[in-house]
Amino acid sequence: MTRTAWIPVVALAACGLGACTASTDDLQQWMSDLRRTTAPKVTPLAAPTRYQPLAYAGGNAADAFSSERLTQVLRRESGPLNVSALLLTPELNRRKEPLEAYPLDAMTMVGSLDKGGQWVALVRVDTLLHQVRTGNYLGQNYGRVTKISESDITLREIVQDAAGEWIERRTTLELQENTK
Repeated sequence: MTRTAWIPVVALAACGLGACTASTDDLQQWMSDLRRTTAPKVTPLAAPTRYQPLAYAGGNAADAFSSERLTQVLRRESGPLNVSALLLTPELNRRKEPLEAYPLDAMTMVGSLDKGGQWVALVRVDTLLHQVRTGNYLGQNYGRVTKISESDITLREIVQDAAGEWIERRTTLELQENTK
C-alpha cells in the first residue's frame, strides 16, 4: 500500500476512538446517578454478650476417663445380661501387655518357630523383634492371639460397631516376606 492509501484507514480509526469517548461520558453519568440514588442496606450487629466464667467444681469428682467408670456406666445402662459389658469387663480389669501400645498396622510378622509342638510368632515393631504366643495380646483393640501358624497370626479383637455396641471380630496378621 502506498502512503496515501493509509490516510482513510487512520481517519476512520480516529473517528471510531472519538465515538468511544462520547459513549463513556454517558456511562460515567449513569454510574454517578446510580451511586447517588442507591442506599446500602446494612443490618446492625448484635451487641456481644458478656462472658461469665464458672467455677470448676469437679476437683473431688471421679475421673471421667477411668476404666472403672466405663465399666460402671456399661453395667448401669445395659442391665445384667449385656453382651457388650461381658466382653469388655475382663479386658478392662487385666494388666496391659507391651504390644497393646501399638496399632496392628505398625506390626509385621517376620517369621514363626515350632517350639516343642507349639508355634511362636516373631513380630517386628519399629526395630524390635518380639516373640508372640497363643494367648498374648496385640494391638489397640484388645486383640488376643487365638492361633499361630507358619504364615499368619489369628486374633480375636473387641471393637465397637456402628451402634456403639462392643463386638468380637477376627483379624489376621500375615507373614511379610522380605522383598529385598
